[in-house]
Amino acid sequence: MNDKKLDFRIDYKKLSIFEEFNTKDMAFPIVMSSPHSGTLFPREFLENSVLSKEELRSSEDCYMTEMVRQASDAGIPLLSMNIPRTFVDVNRDKIELDETMFFDAPQSLGNAGSRRCRVGLGVLHRIVYPNKDIYDGKLSYKEALERIQNVYEPYHKRLKQLVDKCVRKFGFCLLIDCHSMPSMICNIMNDEKALDFCLCTLFDESCPTQMSEFLSKALEARDYRVEFNRPYAGAYIAFNYCQPRKNIYTLQIEINRALYMNEKNYKKKTSFQKVSSDVCDSVIALGNFLLDFKK
Repeated sequence: MNDKKLDFRIDYKKLSIFEEFNTKDMAFPIVMSSPHSGTLFPREFLENSVLSKEELRSSEDCYMTEMVRQASDAGIPLLSMNIPRTFVDVNRDKIELDETMFFDAPQSLGNAGSRRCRVGLGVLHRIVYPNKDIYDGKLSYKEALERIQNVYEPYHKRLKQLVDKCVRKFGFCLLIDCHSMPSMICNIMNDEKALDFCLCTLFDESCPTQMSEFLSKALEARDYRVEFNRPYAGAYIAFNYCQPRKNIYTLQIEINRALYMNEKNYKKKTSFQKVSSDVCDSVIALGNFLLDFKK
């Protein structure tokens, strides 16, 4: 990255940061989030990126909000990020700011050595796959803080409110964080059959095993291959919101994108509706199980 200064500001008044669905009447002790499905690119961001919108979308969990809407319509609150993760990633700790990305970063920042920052995937992404730089210069640190203030913090404030509301009503909450994973990763996990779903439980630390195993069996009954914590064990939301002592549990679900979309042109396959119905039916079945689980 050269020393060119990219000193711009975003007009946040024109942006709808997130959408929420069925957040008033909770039928099950579940809250869902879709933090990486956003497609609303700020104009100023696109103007200062060297990549096309299509290239920037390679990090997107395409159609995840639509994938789980049927489950949400059955009475599960869903919070969905509208802003792409390449602009600000709400599934990272907000302190994961790479000081090398900024021309005016304070010397005390000191986060460039963190693992995610080193590979360019901190709370502000520096790259997209396969190692393509998003910018051809350095950003303003003040602008980075504005992204956190105007996008990151509102999302987490609302998500926390929904989780707390669920705990007040049911006595506990399972937060399901919805993601997709590239088929390239899924195909190398097993030579006989590609991985379809990964259920991430922080190695059995984020929720009681009865919850994750119920969802796994529901998906396997629909002829999907499911793994726990391979290739992912869980990211920031799964870790940060998990508070067993407060009866708050988390479960991150990863779906093989090849099941329902063309990864090259981002178009849905004809199989999308079946996969969506299978996922939603499994989540609703889990919800009914959890209603009895608390007793």
